[in-house]
Amino acid sequence: MRLVHLTSSTFFGGPERQMLGLARAMPDHIRTTFFSFHEGGRHAAFLNEVRSHGFPAFALTTDFPRIISAIRELVSLLRATVCDVLICHGYKAHILGRIAARCVGIPAVAVSRGWTGESQRVKIYEWLDRRHLRFMDHVVCVSDGQAAKVTRWCGVSPSRLTVIRNSARLSAFENRDPTAHHRLLSFFQPDSGVSQVVLAAGRLSPEKGFGVLVEAAASICRESPQAGVVLFGEGVLRPDLERRIAGLGLTQRFLMPGFRTDLDTLIGAADVVVLPSFTEGLPNVALEASAAGVPVVATAVGGTPEAIADGESGFLVPPGQPEPIAARVGELLRNADLRARFGAVGPERMRTRFTFEAQAAAYLQLLDRIVTPREQTTAPPSKLTVPS
Repeated sequence: MRLVHLTSSTFFGGPERQMLGLARAMPDHIRTTFFSFHEGGRHAAFLNEVRSHGFPAFALTTDFPRIISAIRELVSLLRATVCDVLICHGYKAHILGRIAARCVGIPAVAVSRGWTGESQRVKIYEWLDRRHLRFMDHVVCVSDGQAAKVTRWCGVSPSRLTVIRNSARLSAFENRDPTAHHRLLSFFQPDSGVSQVVLAAGRLSPEKGFGVLVEAAASICRESPQAGVVLFGEGVLRPDLERRIAGLGLTQRFLMPGFRTDLDTLIGAADVVVLPSFTEGLPNVALEASAAGVPVVATAVGGTPEAIADGESGFLVPPGQPEPIAARVGELLRNADLRARFGAVGPERMRTRFTFEAQAAAYLQLLDRIVTPREQTTAPPSKLTVPS
């Protein structure tokens, strides 16, 4: 069977890691190809990564608002790859991919990870997406929390909805980098007095709640003079966050080094990881912090309670409230035994509940349901010559 993942990738982030991890966990008889909209050339990071793992990957040359041309190009590529199922990631892929799949006569599956509402433009597109999901052949939600939203807001029938959770990349955290803690501390000035690091990571946009983390940091740093906060990521809120950090006198204690490609090695060296989000599907940062054996303080939104066991691998707190975040982070920073106990539970939870092997098995069950034997083909794909 031949699968195609269609996305609009702008960097190699959490959703991209999930796609690649799934492809690598699939058995040999499942052949996976990746398509991405061009996104001004920003597709290259993801497509180059999947190519390095031996998977075919192609960039589409047309996009919104050239809808007809984009659909024609998609149809041509789907036929050339002899695709059996199109798996779509994101509103653009859902809308254009569904139409192209209909033209080819194959099922189109939407993967729903959540909606960010990070800008007015994105809100409009996500409004369209929520009203479009009911027309997909099937919808995969990454958590029970997201499935509830899709059922309630989008009118998707339960018979056409399956929960297949994101996975933790356990192998990425098996071998600890002995220099990682030193590298984390090196972001701070030598005379800062910081010896414990609270880490956060994500897009600097409103739904991630990092403004709440800044407010909590004032209490964290006051109660724990040895603590510093590092927030990795980029986004539209950087100037606002920087102004508030300066206003609270936290310039030397709350740092934003930007987007990092070495986050895998750094996250396991943190003392606590914080996710202050207002909304989530199933957050990769929570999964990966747990896989790395780091206790997590996170807001109880979306699928986060499915990833973090409150009082076992971390603490869950209400969204939008800095005081509970500060209190729980402070409790962990003061109690090394508690950090160790939570840190030991996290990897075991990931091994038993959030593996790519389990994710692949769930997708195989779904594919057996939605693709009849007569639809599957073993014919080789025709030769592709597509600009990348």
